[in-house]
Amino acid sequence: MDKAVKPLGGKAYGSIGHLPGSRLGPGDHRITDGQARICCGKVRDRHDFLVVEEKLDGANVCVARVGGALIPLIRAGYPAESARFEHLRLFAAWARENIDRFDAVLREEERLAGEWLALAHGTRYNLPHEPFVALDILRNGMERAPREEFWARTRGRFVAPNVLHAAAAPCPVEEALRRLADGGGHGAVDPVEGAVWRVERRGKVDFLAKYVRPDKVDGKYLPEISGGEPVWNQFHERYV
Repeated sequence: MDKAVKPLGGKAYGSIGHLPGSRLGPGDHRITDGQARICCGKVRDRHDFLVVEEKLDGANVCVARVGGALIPLIRAGYPAESARFEHLRLFAAWARENIDRFDAVLREEERLAGEWLALAHGTRYNLPHEPFVALDILRNGMERAPREEFWARTRGRFVAPNVLHAAAAPCPVEEALRRLADGGGHGAVDPVEGAVWRVERRGKVDFLAKYVRPDKVDGKYLPEISGGEPVWNQFHERYV
């Protein structure tokens, strides 16, 4: 497929706003004070449900079902098999080898987005599982499936992010970081970069937020930044 063609007509995954105190990169944005209060201070009412998960540090990728075909894509929306970087082309090959698993999860016009952790970016991993961690089932553009649906459809097929908190209650940043102090659930060799807050309301995803450690250096292990050789993460080839 021509790299210039975006099968979805746009990006495969959007950006997530930052909580106060989180380290911002170029082009990043913060969530509102009201949203931050819901995440970390006080929920609106019993209809708010929060899931806080370990933030992973790799390449965002997905497999999309478009017109019946299953297509591995990079975050920008281009086919992964024609990507510039080797590790993204390796994701395309891995996804093709595991296409039956994606086929079992995805309905028409849906995509399963995840973090591809084969190559170290700013965090090294000794993964206790395969290098793909599923993050979201998306449909209708950027609409996310609620977490219970996501877990039900991916359970036994794909690894999901380490859950730090799941309740109709807020989770302060300090508490999330405390629960990551032992290295988290994905074998991080360096300090875990942060966490992602998912706020659901009445069975729908309302918004997401993230916290990134202020001392985190993006991509410090990537050859184009470090000037050195690629650093490949250690992982078990097959684990679900």
